[in-house]
Formats: sequence, C-alpha cells, structure tokens
Amino acid sequence: MTEISDYTIIWNETLNQIRSEIDEQEFQTWFNLEFQKADEKEFTIAVPSLFYHDQVKSRYQSYIEGKIENLIGKRVNLNLVIVSKNEVLQADQETQPENQNVPAKEPAKPARTKEKHTQLRNEYSFDTYVVGENNSFAANAAQAIARNPGTAYNPFLIYGGVGLGKTHLMQAIGSYVHANSDSKVIYITAETFTNEFISSIQDTDRAKAAFKNKYRHADILLIDDIHFLQKKDGTQEELFYTFNALYDANKQMVFTCDRPVSDLKDFSERLRSRVGRGLNVDLQPPNYETRCAILKKKAHASGISIPDDVIDLVSKNISTNIRDLESALNTLTAYAKLVGKPVTLEIAQQRLKDVFASPRQSNISIEIIQRVTADKFHLSSNELKGKKRTQSIVYPRQIAMYICREITEYTTTEIGQEFGGRDHTTVMHSCQKIEDLIRTDPAVDSTIQSLIRDIKDYSAKS
Repeated sequence: MTEISDYTIIWNETLNQIRSEIDEQEFQTWFNLEFQKADEKEFTIAVPSLFYHDQVKSRYQSYIEGKIENLIGKRVNLNLVIVSKNEVLQADQETQPENQNVPAKEPAKPARTKEKHTQLRNEYSFDTYVVGENNSFAANAAQAIARNPGTAYNPFLIYGGVGLGKTHLMQAIGSYVHANSDSKVIYITAETFTNEFISSIQDTDRAKAAFKNKYRHADILLIDDIHFLQKKDGTQEELFYTFNALYDANKQMVFTCDRPVSDLKDFSERLRSRVGRGLNVDLQPPNYETRCAILKKKAHASGISIPDDVIDLVSKNISTNIRDLESALNTLTAYAKLVGKPVTLEIAQQRLKDVFASPRQSNISIEIIQRVTADKFHLSSNELKGKKRTQSIVYPRQIAMYICREITEYTTTEIGQEFGGRDHTTVMHSCQKIEDLIRTDPAVDSTIQSLIRDIKDYSAKS
C-alpha cells in the first residue's frame, strides 16, 4: 500500500500540473486547497466554505480527478470537505471511512469569538447570498477577494440597478474578513463619507487628521453608492488621495455604484480611472429560477411555509430586483403571522395585486425618449422617426420603442404613431427583437439601463 507521504507528493504534483495549465489568477482563486488524507480510492481535500465547496465541485472536480488518475494510473474519488473555524465538516458524507492510515488529529482549538462588526449586517453574508446566472461571476470574485484581500481584483467595483444585491455582496466581503482576521474593516456609504469629510474641514486640524487617518489606515475599505459623489469635487479629491494611500499599501477597496464608472457624470477623470482600473462586475436582474431560489431561501429563514404555486406566481410577476421580491414576500409572511392563516395562491393573488401592477413613468414623454436615444447614438430625432432602415438607425429606433413600452403608459399603437406612423405590430416586433438581444448579449441591457437613467435625469430637469 502506498504510504501517506507518497499521497502528499501526488497531490502536490497534481497542483503543479494544474498551475502550469491554467491562468495564475484562476489558480490563486480556486486552488488554495489543503490536502487532508488519501487512500487508494479517495483523496480528501479541504475547502474553506460551502460556497467554495460548490464551486470547486462543479467546476474542477472531474478535472482534478483526471490529473490524479494520470499520476497513479487509476481513477479515484475527490472528497471535498469544508474546514471552518478549525473544525472539519463533511460536505459529501456524514461519516468518515474507517481504517484510514493517517495520524490522529490533535483536538481542535476553540474558535476565536469576535464581536459583531458595528457597521455590517449579520444577514449580509455569503451563506445567505443566492447565486444565479445573473451574479455568479460577481459572487465568485467577491469570495476570492474575501479570502485574499489586497492581492488581486483591487479595487473591486460592483455596479447595477437598485435592489440587485450590491450592498449584500460588499458587506459579505467585509463580514468574512472581519470574522477570519484582525484586519480593520470599514464600511461606509458615500453620503456618510461626504458628511464626515465636510464636518472635518469645518473643525480643527486634529479633526482633519483624524478623518484622514481613519480611512487611510483601513485594511478593507468598503464604500457604497459612489455615484452619490457626482458634483462633489472636494470629496472626490479626498477619496482620490485615500485611494492612492490604500492602493500603494496593498489594502483592499470595494465600491458599489448604480452604473458603470464610465457613465458617471461630473466625476473626476483621475478618480474614475483609478476606480475602473481593477475588476468591474455588473449585477443583472435575477432570472426566473434564481428568483424562485431567493424566495424559497428567504421564506425558509422566516419560518413561514410558502407553497410552490405561490413562489411561482411571485417569481413570474416580479422580475425587477431582489428588493421587490423581498417586499412581496414580507407582505405574505406578515399576513400569515398576523392573521394566523396559511398563505394560499388565492391569498397571494389578492394581497399582491397592486404589487404585480408594474409602475410606469407617466411624466416621461416619447419625445424625451427619442431625443435622449438619438443623442446616445449620434442621430437626430427625425432620423429615429423617419423611413430609413439602415442598421445604424433601425437598432436605436428599436431600443427607443422598447424603452417607451417599458417605462411609459403609452400603448403600442400610440408609440407607433410617434415613430412616423408605424403600425403597432412593428412596435411589437421591435420590442421582441430587443428582448431577444437582451437574453443573449448583456451589453444590450447595460446600454438600455444607461439610457433609462439618462432619460429620467433629463425628464427631471425638464
């Protein structure tokens, strides 16, 4: 029988081969794995969390098993276990195989207890974050950053619309680092950062120095909603110097924003370039399957039984963001607790009928949508409404029609009339075309969301 030291050598050689075949950043992110034990049938390898367990199992298990097979000449099973706070928790089986030829482990030391971080919410953790197609890349990157802050993906920018989980993911990074190290973690909104900065410059020199020291000596700085800093030149300058100090010291920075940093207006170019120099990821609205998973997980956490047909009803009727899903679920759970009755499909339809009626922007005209869309694509409003059918005009025209249908009360017939007297079927075809593109090309949805923001800003100033 092969000795345990030989298995260790085999595992190390497996990692060396994998490292030579994949990108170094990918290796650092997912192959910080710890050999536990092995026999002729199984290698037991430790991973740091359930999230890592699921990702390594789905992405790399067969790949790793194949590498081991090439070295020892036979197929073995890769058994992934979760090592958390010095305790081994089996992820794939409840009991260890008997007669393992390994030394007995020393008793685990009691896990260190830490006080809760005063700025971070307990419910915003990786364990409560539901991963789907809309956010898997962002979640993977966030987990990697939490494991090795300041070494890669620095700075990290998470952007997307309201209620998509930006703050949750940001705070999950902070909570993980706080729980597993002595690092100084600071979470703050851009608005609070601005208010503190204003107060400091109105106070004594000691107050100014205290403000600078607080942020420039952080190990992890998390700033939420940096779009709030638009037009605030003094605060932007202070953040610029704070950024440089932290970046030079290899300290991790994480920002959230409601749009790509390139779309921020009245934002200093040098700060824009620094925030954008790291990893930028966007969060999209969750798809149907992810919405169902979110509702089921939150319903379970609330202790209320929600039937599958109710989950299906809510998931099909609310596709905007996670916050709206939670609001609908809170309505149902509150009813169940206060009235003492189970939630049924009929009750859900009755209690959520107003929620299911999508709000529209009645103050936005088709003319404004046409004007802003035309400017975006360097066209005139008359060209959007005209008869030309070149691709450079048809695509923006279809986007403008789609936005009209999505954020206004106008019917497809009324929209068609405003676009050169086109038939309502033309409008429907255009909208379907854009919907198809959104499903296959995330850049299209980003363009549309950026346009909608510009349209609302323009409308507010009109």
